[in-house]
Amino acid sequence: MVDVAAKADSHRIARAVGSIHMQPATLALISEGSAKKGDVIGIARIAAIQAAKRTAELIPLCHPLPLTRVAVEFSIDAAGPQCSWAC
Repeated sequence: MVDVAAKADSHRIARAVGSIHMQPATLALISEGSAKKGDVIGIARIAAIQAAKRTAELIPLCHPLPLTRVAVEFSIDAAGPQCSWAC
């Protein structure tokens, strides 16, 4: 074993990016905020933040690291139709 107690903190940045492809009608409902289940983008943002906070539990052999900030951004591409996200 190596003693890492005296090791200085290091600044780390992680980024995840993805896209979701869907029917144009579904994208329109989400964009307008008129989906029956409510604010789809808002709920997806909360789910992404919760997943980031639990990364060490969800990914095997991942060490828990303290987070200082989690930001989730969505962009809608009506030409696609798709919704892209970055976390």
